[in-house]
Amino acid sequence: MMTKTNFCIILSLIIVNSFSQAQKKPQQASLYSKIDTYLTAGSKNGFSGAISVVKDGEIIINKGYGIANKDTQILNNPNTIFDIGSNSKQFTATAILKLAELGKLNLTDSLSKFFINLPKEKQYITIHQLLSHSAGFIDAIGNDFDKISQKQFFEKLFASKLLSEPGEKYSYSNTGYSILGRIIELSSGQSYETFLNEYLFAPAGMKQTGYLLPKWNTKQMSRGYNRNVLETDPTITRYQRDGDVTWHLKANGGINSTQNDMLLWYKALKTNTILSKESFKKLTTPYISMNSEKTHKYGYGWVINESISNTLRFSHNGSNGTFSHTILWYPKKNTYIVYSTNANSTKVENIAYVVAKIILDKSYVPKPIKDNIYSFTMSYINQHSTDKSNALAALLKENYADDFNSGLFNTIGNLLLKSNENLNWALELFKMNVQLYPEDGNLWDSLGDGYKANNLKEDAIKSYQKAIEFGNIDSQKKLIELIKN
Repeated sequence: MMTKTNFCIILSLIIVNSFSQAQKKPQQASLYSKIDTYLTAGSKNGFSGAISVVKDGEIIINKGYGIANKDTQILNNPNTIFDIGSNSKQFTATAILKLAELGKLNLTDSLSKFFINLPKEKQYITIHQLLSHSAGFIDAIGNDFDKISQKQFFEKLFASKLLSEPGEKYSYSNTGYSILGRIIELSSGQSYETFLNEYLFAPAGMKQTGYLLPKWNTKQMSRGYNRNVLETDPTITRYQRDGDVTWHLKANGGINSTQNDMLLWYKALKTNTILSKESFKKLTTPYISMNSEKTHKYGYGWVINESISNTLRFSHNGSNGTFSHTILWYPKKNTYIVYSTNANSTKVENIAYVVAKIILDKSYVPKPIKDNIYSFTMSYINQHSTDKSNALAALLKENYADDFNSGLFNTIGNLLLKSNENLNWALELFKMNVQLYPEDGNLWDSLGDGYKANNLKEDAIKSYQKAIEFGNIDSQKKLIELIKN
């Protein structure tokens, strides 16, 4: 029988709980409003991407901004598929720990257990050293989509010189994680992606994460808009066209996912659905300092930091230049943030950290997201004639002084030449560039291309000659061909 005292205690608990929920909802609404206002305003200046925030077990915001595909006018949303870049390493590290749980390997195992005919200095490199970027392997031996066989890749990699003694210091290595990907295959008897799908993604409920295996929702694939200027296909379509993922990329980057799947990933890790508590602790233990100040340390696929944010933070970033992806996890604050963009630039690549500060510092007011200098310049060109070029230069110096360099006009000029549009503006940009940087042979070479595209042969010849004078060898062939014709 319930006594009057017990009833009063239960009633008081209900009242307190109701009060706390009532207090919590306005706080969530306030955070949502701050984040949404900031990003909505930014989307008017070219921001394109998505943000997801979980705090105290509640989703504060899970929303897309800007355009996923300009051709179809599909907007970014929580189901938009983004390339997550090097955050793929988190899956590789988790898969290795899963194999350890299954008794298929040990973190102390050396490379000689999995590979034959290794150079002596590489035989005793351990899985732990690969996971913590302390094995000494070089970062890369080629570009993401360079054709190379599995045999050629590992022969070339194992023949390369180590940057340091294994275990001696931190040195970020994409190739090290590629080796881990191959170890996953050799230990499991499955392909890298098949193992991840069976032991990580499926148990977590993640159906739109991977390279080639998912039944991709093609309508949700985001196209890339580098600095809102250079358009590229989704990386998935490249994998599908090639029929595979090269070892330059496999296991270290290039996996695609959605905001909703990355929320499921967080839930699976937090609830120990795919890894035990002991394994998760190994995943997020700080093993090796990443800098001389020792502010950041690397775990297994996670960067561990406490001094900068004044609270424990697990984080990692990934980018291929066009797509950028950030995960921030503050376990003591019970806060998790996932950020994706398909239009990366210096103005938007750190947005996740701004959102974190909005959440962690009530007094913080973020600076508005500015249009990046490339997008601003291209918009100006589309709206003005070349006689306004001096005004453009003045605006750039006034508003983008820190971002202004020779690469700006050269890149945009070459993009205009490639698209065969605004050729007069391309030439004008190249002219301005050689005036600003008169001893750069590469810029004189571009000016030659600009003159050639505008059918000004004699000026093109003079520009190529100037480029050669300043050491640009590529201009020699162009000059010979131009004179012949």
